[in-house]
Order: sequence, then structure tokens, then C-alpha cells
Amino acid sequence: MNRILTFTGYVLLFLFFTSAAFAQNVTVKGNVTDATSGETLIGVTVTIKGTTAGTQTDVNGAFTLSAPGTATLVFTYVGYASQEVPLNGQTAINVKLAPQAKELQQVVVVGYGVQRKRDVTGSIGNVSGEQLAKQPVQTPTQALQGRVSGVQVLSSGQPNSAPQLRIRGTGSILGGANPLYVVDGVLTNDIRNINNADILSVDVLKDASAAIYGVRGANGVVIITTKKGKKGPPSVSYDANFGFREAANTIKMANRDQYLSYETDVNPSALAANSAPLTYGGTTNWWDVVLRKGFTMNHNVSLSGGGDNNTYFVSASYLDDQGIAKTNDFSRFTLRANNDVNITKKLKFSEQLSLTRSIENPITASSIFGNVYRAAPIVIGQADDGRYGNTSAWGNVGNPLLQLDKANNFTGANRVQGNVALDYDIVKSLKFHTAFNVDGVWDNQRNYLYQFGANSSTFTTGGGNQRQDNSSLFIQQDNAYNFNWDNTLTYDHRFDKHHVTVLGGYTSEKFRYSYLNGTRLNVPPISDQWYLALGDPSLQTSLDNNGDKYTRQSLIARANYDYAGKYLLTGSFRRDGSSKFAQKWGNFYTVGGGWVVTEEDFMKDQKVINYLKLRASYGQLGNDNIPSSLYIVTATSNLPYYYNGQLTNGTAIQQIKDPNLKWELTDQLDLGFEYAFLNNRLTGEFDYYRKKVKDALTQVTIPAILGSNEDTYTTNAASFQNTGFEFGLKWSDKINDKFSYYAGGNFSFNTNKVIGLNGGQYLQDGSVNGQFVTRTDNGQPIASYYVLKAVGVFQNQAEVNAAPPNTFGEANHVGGLRYADVNGDGKIDANDRIYAGSYQPKYYGGFNLGFTYTSFDLSADLYYNFGNKIYNGNSNARSDLRDNITSDYADSRFTTARPSTTDPNVITSNTPPSTYFIQSGSFVRMNNLTLGYTIPANALKRLYISRLRIFATAQNLFTITKYKGISPELIPATNNTANGLVNVVSSSGILAQGVDQSVYPVARTFSFGVNVQF
Repeated sequence: MNRILTFTGYVLLFLFFTSAAFAQNVTVKGNVTDATSGETLIGVTVTIKGTTAGTQTDVNGAFTLSAPGTATLVFTYVGYASQEVPLNGQTAINVKLAPQAKELQQVVVVGYGVQRKRDVTGSIGNVSGEQLAKQPVQTPTQALQGRVSGVQVLSSGQPNSAPQLRIRGTGSILGGANPLYVVDGVLTNDIRNINNADILSVDVLKDASAAIYGVRGANGVVIITTKKGKKGPPSVSYDANFGFREAANTIKMANRDQYLSYETDVNPSALAANSAPLTYGGTTNWWDVVLRKGFTMNHNVSLSGGGDNNTYFVSASYLDDQGIAKTNDFSRFTLRANNDVNITKKLKFSEQLSLTRSIENPITASSIFGNVYRAAPIVIGQADDGRYGNTSAWGNVGNPLLQLDKANNFTGANRVQGNVALDYDIVKSLKFHTAFNVDGVWDNQRNYLYQFGANSSTFTTGGGNQRQDNSSLFIQQDNAYNFNWDNTLTYDHRFDKHHVTVLGGYTSEKFRYSYLNGTRLNVPPISDQWYLALGDPSLQTSLDNNGDKYTRQSLIARANYDYAGKYLLTGSFRRDGSSKFAQKWGNFYTVGGGWVVTEEDFMKDQKVINYLKLRASYGQLGNDNIPSSLYIVTATSNLPYYYNGQLTNGTAIQQIKDPNLKWELTDQLDLGFEYAFLNNRLTGEFDYYRKKVKDALTQVTIPAILGSNEDTYTTNAASFQNTGFEFGLKWSDKINDKFSYYAGGNFSFNTNKVIGLNGGQYLQDGSVNGQFVTRTDNGQPIASYYVLKAVGVFQNQAEVNAAPPNTFGEANHVGGLRYADVNGDGKIDANDRIYAGSYQPKYYGGFNLGFTYTSFDLSADLYYNFGNKIYNGNSNARSDLRDNITSDYADSRFTTARPSTTDPNVITSNTPPSTYFIQSGSFVRMNNLTLGYTIPANALKRLYISRLRIFATAQNLFTITKYKGISPELIPATNNTANGLVNVVSSSGILAQGVDQSVYPVARTFSFGVNVQF
């Protein structure tokens, strides 16, 4: 018995001393290496779990740390998977860290929730805010160019212009083709108020996963998440850049000698009859007259931090952009506050608020640059005495500089965007979320036209028709707001190898818009007196007051399931009700599945493939982007008619509308895989998709018995589809502690085709000289060019006599264009038109390159577009024989002394649309080139600066293209109001896209900047 007690005592004594030893600190030494290459890793952070105590590895990858014997050490390093190692009394530890593909481990926003990228069954593109902030552009959509496969971005050089996005092709004709934007839960059509430096990430839902947004998701969804504060001491950041913008390219027009030679050949009577403009002996480059180098700058300062129960992020930014066209200025001031407060352990309050004030001096670009293209170079822009060259007396063309100087346009916009939300943990794994979102805009627009005459006091010569007999003041006020209330329950639970997330909820949305505008003449020219009441009430005036409103209600549900991280299932459902239709309710859904092959046992021992996931999804989405009254028959009042022999006013119905109008439906299939090879150095993904739109809105001709043969009404009578594939890859590697690099690219192929258009009722658009250029018809891409086939130039009279007569446009003549008699009926007419391509590209994408060496970093982004065509409407649109011509055409056109087989001797207003004016729209552009230098931290300690980086950047540095116009990148026309919330549906932009007429030049930007963090 005593022996047993003695033995027990020894055991207890041993355990006591062992426990004491473990409780005491021990000195731990070790090395950290790359699990693949075996190279030592310098600067690995080694911390004691649960504390902030720790150290870093030295130049040999070694570390020494004092820690309790029972502690767990945490090893973290950028680009590598973190690793936890329990000490269990050990004093020597060697750790191997495995490289990690960040693209596969990142968290993406999927709509009303987040998921790890590796758990997603749909196709989602992601771009970090850090990448976007590098580019000196006004909107985050511009910075997306070439960065996300399947996403085509079209931008303009005009300040405050809204870039156009096409996700996997054109998705609608009349219902709007732009995606939905979601900013921190706020649904909107416009993100020009967002400061790029405030963005944490941008996620693009490209496939049927967008069905969680129902009737708003058919064209894809762009989800923007802004920054929030993190627990820790206050951190102040300041980012700024300064630079200038200039036209990246202009069209070289004929100089004085070339122009006079052309006029002498084709219009000699004009030179004899109008000699006054010839008194100017030089050459006017009208591009130089109206364009300038514009200064631009952007400042952003932010404060973030937080404690145990609250975090905060506050920022302020100021953007100033002096447009490259004279008088065209834009400035924007933005305030943002994002705060989270833990009221209790279960209840959290959050608020995200953005306030924006912008001021713009817009111009009418189509009119200004149309006149720049046509104005004769023999007329001066403005003389030294202040008088303007009288282009209208010479060639019936307005002086574009006078247009700019005699118009004072102003738009001031105030915008509030944000939400307040509560999150409550009901029980473990079950959370309730409610958020009230608001997006409101208040615009004030004022356009003043100064009075001027066609006399010699205004112009260098008298006469002409460019005049403003009465000063004019136009004023408009816009008010728009959109309210959205979201309520969701989320159950997220893990048990054994199973992970289930179920979401259910209800959303309600209300939109309202109104405007009031008026015009008065003879308002005094003093800006302090620009009020409608000070105009002449006896002259013609205008007054208009109107608006719009609609509501939506929705039920949403989504379920995600994964087993052991390798078998993935997703399903979502949304039931939408919209006041825009008589049939209020519709159902939209998506289903998806994924298989992470590398999680299988048979893949464990191989070393080549680090990650491989196969996925597929299918779903149905909707599009209700139409005017809210499109199906409602309304009466027109104040119509004059005779009653009992007396003229009076009455009311009548003058419309035919489809009362059964409904939303467009989009069925989308996506098959893809994601991969990581060679120790996660090579990552990427591949997708095949088919997106079919049915019940698409189109215009149908009303039978003549019910009206004229030109009357149409809108109904669901079209179908078309986009099919294609996307491929993206990225190689990144770290050679040593000083040098790392990456190279990546994406490639997208898309085929667009109309597959059903109500029995062949084609749609025409893109008018040039009063003749349509595009036709949307069965079996062709949307907005295909439908023109005559040009087959050369008549060289002599014998060829003219032998050719079929031209009954469609100008008569056949020596030096004129020849056209193919396609239908063989012995004449050239409209029946000989052919389909000759479209503006929609066959291939597009981007390349991204970069490296860091010690403190230097260099990045380059390229964007490309192939296989599309552009109709050079500037060359075809000839209002007068005295219009100017391009320099290359002046040298290459047919003359008796210099015959040409390709270029005619003259182009007039009667020259019909033909393949002669169709050119390649393919291009490769250096979108951004940035060189930066980060000052070593040791040099900044005394300045209390934790990070300081200086950089130089060039945006749109060069473009390689064969297109002879200003830019191969054309923005479709829109009818959107300045505030951006109001989406007035119009087909003119989509059906006429690709017809180049007087676009705003694309700008090139050079800037220098600084990033400072305190």
C-alpha cells in the first residue's frame, strides 16, 4: 500500500513539474521555407495565437521567439497559406509554407451574401479596389476594361460620361442592355458618384447566378463593395494625382492647298462666287481651335479604425477634370461614412452613406465635332479682333468655336446614396438582416444661349445663317429617388463534412421621378439675372412638368450545400412583382453544381494540379427595363376639332398598345472549370455559355387598315441569343525576396444572332444622309450593316455605259463608285443591299503585366477588340460640296491626272451607304502604364509615416488600329438624364451602334501621384 502511495506521489510530482515547465516560457527557434522550392522565406510573421506578440524571420529564414510551452504559433506570409503549429513543449520547429492562389481563396459577393470563390458554382469575375485605384479614371467601370473576361467596356473622353458595359454580348434591343449595379446593397443604374479609392472590390455576376436579382439581372450584375474600418488604432491615408489630358487621336483634315485643289476639281463655281472667305491666307486646323490640354487632379483622404464594439471608415474626395474640349469642365466632391456598431453581442448596427456634389459644363458633342469635321480650312476660327470666321457664309457649316463661346451650360447634381442596417443573431447559425437603402438625386440644369447676329460685328464677313436672334434660357429641375427595403434570414451551419447555407427574404422597392422645365427668350446676358421671369413673356416660351413612378416587390430564396469541400450545389429562386406590367408576377431561378476534383483521394499524391473545379449552372432571368406606362393606353388632350361648326379642343386616344406586354426572358447555360497548376503559380478559368433571350421587346408595324404603314407599336415578338466562351489565366511568381512578377490575360469570344423577329419585321436605324445604315433581322447580329456592295471606281465612260443604271443614289459617272448588282435585275437599287458585318466584336479581352523589384513596381494593362466593323458615317455624311475632306482622301481620290481604283472623286449627300465606308474596328490599346516607387519604411519613421509611394501613370497611352476615324471605341447614344437614375429606354443607341458620326475624342492622360499612409 505504501509503495502504491509513493508511486502515485512520484507521478503527481512529475505531472506538476511537467505542467509548470509547459506553463513557463520557452525559447523556440526554427526556420521557415517554401514547401515547393525549399527556399528560405524572409519576413514571415510568427505570432503567438491569441496575442499580438511575435517576430519575423530574418534573411536566413530563421526566427527566435519566447513563448509558453503550451502555445500555438501562427505563421503568415503574403502569397502563402497560413499555418498553425502547437508547441507541445518543443523548442525547435521548422515550418514549410505552401504557396496559395489568392484568386481561389478570396471571398466574392454573390448577391445578398458572400462565398469563397472556390465554393461558387457560377461564373463571377472579381477585381480588387487596389487595381482600380491605380487608373486615373472617373468611374470604376472604365477601370474594368480588359480585366474581366466576358465584359466589354466602352468609354468616352467626355467628362462625366457613363461608360457602357456589355456582359456576354448585347442582351436587349429596346429593354436596355446595361447591367444592374449594386453598391453596398443599393440597386442603381449609375455609379458615376463612386470614388475609386473607396472601393474594396468589384464582383461581376455574368451567368444565371444573377437570377437572384430577378427582372434586374438579365444583363448581368456588377456588385461594388466599399471599404470599412478595421479594429485597431486610427489610420489616415491620402491619395492624390495631378496631370493633364489631351486628345489621343484626331482626324487629319485637308489643309488649305488640298482643300482648294478639291474644290477646283468638283465645285469650281463656289470659289468664284464666294471669294470673301479666301481673304484668310492660312490653314485652320479646327481640332486645334476647339480642343485643349485639360488639367486634371484627384484628391482623396480617409480615416479608418475601430475598437472592440465599433469600426469606422470616413473619406472625402475631390475630382476636377478640365475636359479636352473648350468650356467642357467637370468637378465632383464626395463624402463617405461607413460605420459598424456592435450594440450587443447579438445585435449589430451598420450604416453606409455617400454624399456627392458635382458641377458640369457640358457641350453638345455631336453638333460641335460634326462642324469640326465639315468646316473649311480656309476660314479662320477667330480673328485677333475677336470676330469669328464665318463658316456659315461659305459652306453652311456653323463655326464650332462660336458654338462653344455663345453657350453657357451648367448642371449641378446632388446625390445621396446609402443604407442603414441591423443584423441580429437569433440563435447559433441563424441570422436576421434588414436594410433600408436609398438613392436620391436632385439636379439643376441651366442652359443659356447668348444673342448674336450674322453681321460683320460677330463675323469676319457678313451674311450666312449662323445666328441667335434672341437670347434663350432653359432651366430644368430633376428629382429622383429610389427606396429599397431588404429583409433576409440566413441559416449557415457546418456539421461533420456538410456545410449548408439557406437564405430567404422579402424585398420592396419604390421609384419616383419628376421634372419641371421652362424656356424664355430675351433673358439679359448677365448671369445674376438668368431667371425665366426676366424673359420676354410676349415671345414663344415652353413649360413642361412630368414624371414617372413604379414599384417592385420580391420574394427571394437561395440554398448552398457542399460536402467535404468537393461536391457543391446551389439553387436560387426569386418571385418578382412589377407595376410596369398588367401581368404583375414572374418567377426566376437558377441551379448550379460544382465538383472540386482535387479534393478527391485519387488526386492527393500528384503535384502538378493544385486545384481543379468543374461547374455548371442554368437559370432564367428577366428584364423589365421599360417605361412604366408602355402598356397603358392614354388619351391626348387639347386636340383641335370642329363641333357644331365651331373649332374647339377635345381629347382622343391616338395610341395602339399591347395590354399583355411582359418582361423579356433570358435563359442562360454556363459550363466551366477553374484551375491552379504548378504550385499555384498558374491560375485561371474557362467558360462556355449560351444566353438566349425570348419575348424580347420589338417594334411591330400596325396593319394599314388600322393606321398608316409607318405606325408601329411595342410588343414581345423577338428572340436572339449570344453564345461564346471565355478563357482567363494568370502566372505569378516570386523569384526571391526582392523580385516578383505576374502576367495574365483574358480572351472572350461571342456570337450574337437574331433568331426570331416576328416573321421578318426587321428594324432599321443609323441614319446617314437620310438613309438607314443598319438593319436588325433574322439570322444576323443585332444592328448589322445593310448597304450596297462597292466594287471599285469607274475608270472611263465605257465602264459607265456598260454598268447597270444606279436608281438608288447618285448617277454613274467616271470617278464614281461602282456597285454590285446583287440580285441580277439589271439595275442598282435598295434591293441590292447586303449584310456586311456589325459593330459587335468577335473577340475581345485584355493583358495585364507587372513586377516589383525592391521598392519599385511597374504595371501595364492592355485592352483589345477584334472582328468588328465600323461604319465611317463622317465620310458618308456630306451636306454640301464645300464641306472639308480628310487629308488621306484628298491625296488618294480619283482625278483625271491620278486615277484611283478604290477612292471616288467626290462624295455627296446622294452617295448611298455602301461597303466603301465600312472599316475594321479592331484595335489594341495600352490602357494603363504605371511606374511606382515605395520609400523604405526606415526612412519614414521620424515623419510618422507608415507608407509612402510616388508614381507616374499614363492612361490610354497608344492605340494600334486601322480605323481612320477618331476612335474605334464608340459609345452608343442614350436618352438618360444627367442624374443617371432615370433610364429612359431607347433603341437608338443599340440599333445604331457602330455608325460613327461626330463622337467625342478619346482622351489620353498623363499624371503623377502619391499614396501616403499614417
